[in-house]
Amino acid sequence: MIYLDNAATSFPKPSIVAEAVYKQMTEVGGNAGRSSHQGGLQSGRILYETRCAIAELINCKDPLEISFTLNATEGLNTVIQGSISAGDHVVTTSMEHNSVLRPLVEMESRQVTHSIVWGDREGQINPLDMKKAIQPNTRLMIINHCSNVTGTVQPLGELMKIAREHNLLVLLDASQSCGSLPIDVEALQIDFLAAPGHKALLGPQGTGFLYINKKNKIKALKQGGTGSRSEDLHQPKTIPDYYESGTQNIHGLAGLKAGILFVLENGVDHIHAHEKKIMTQLWEGLSVIQGIQLFGPPPDGCRGSVISFRGKNLDVNQMNYALDITCGISARAGLHCAPLAHQTMGTYPEGTIRFSPGPFTTPEEIHLVLAGVNDIMKELG
Repeated sequence: MIYLDNAATSFPKPSIVAEAVYKQMTEVGGNAGRSSHQGGLQSGRILYETRCAIAELINCKDPLEISFTLNATEGLNTVIQGSISAGDHVVTTSMEHNSVLRPLVEMESRQVTHSIVWGDREGQINPLDMKKAIQPNTRLMIINHCSNVTGTVQPLGELMKIAREHNLLVLLDASQSCGSLPIDVEALQIDFLAAPGHKALLGPQGTGFLYINKKNKIKALKQGGTGSRSEDLHQPKTIPDYYESGTQNIHGLAGLKAGILFVLENGVDHIHAHEKKIMTQLWEGLSVIQGIQLFGPPPDGCRGSVISFRGKNLDVNQMNYALDITCGISARAGLHCAPLAHQTMGTYPEGTIRFSPGPFTTPEEIHLVLAGVNDIMKELG
């Protein structure tokens, strides 16, 4: 198998990730914050060390500004539902995932409105268009850092400047960038950042985090047991307890810590350089195959490790099935939970095939992938 579906979930994971999960399940045990025995205390230490690793990765000065979530979707929903109220307006982009678009549509029933700024055919957002979309009651700007469809990276610096000029809160969806592209929340003055643990951070599924700058207090998505102030029936106000009701996925977070340490040890810049090299090989090879149409920006600019394409006159699902069955290539076809992004590119409603290499993808594998695509185009085209 040649795995090119890292935008959905990374594979393979470093061996230290599986080892950390196994150790937590077989040697440590205990429920962090709920047990005072050695297993519980060790679990608590793992949670804090994982917060510290995340904080180091994104240059967050206080690890307690990191709250754990099940995935990026939970983090995005926490901010969307907790930071805005009736009468507020949100500005976002056509490149967002449904984990942003669906909550915003749901918020319409609570008298919250939103505007969508459309990107160009490569998915790039013009900051001036974003500025024009801001209204007097705009409170929140949501930005997809790196598109899960095209790999397009948005101009964060310019967008953040506009947000600050208009006193807006900013939520960054870093689902496709955290661990693969450098992120500095302090330098960018980001208010909120949501990311999954199972993609470029190389952790297990069922993990993720939400960065909330401590100057911002938003409503928690849920209430319940936190392991702290058990005598009080009100939700604790201290962070991160306020946002972390319920037992944590300590096994998964032990693996997430190992994945992040792997990323830190190897360096985000090094990982990005490797993926850019692979993306260039993939783009250049696909571009010369007759009948292949590529979407998104070329790899010579700042982009993530995602590429969308389709074969002329071929059904994307049929072609993707052929890649899997005849070539052993794991990819994803369709709309990728981002219908407006495909409308932006002109690929709606059919969608595209998405290749998303990762840190372990090799040039030799890409050579085989290109040969496979070429063979299928000759056979089916």
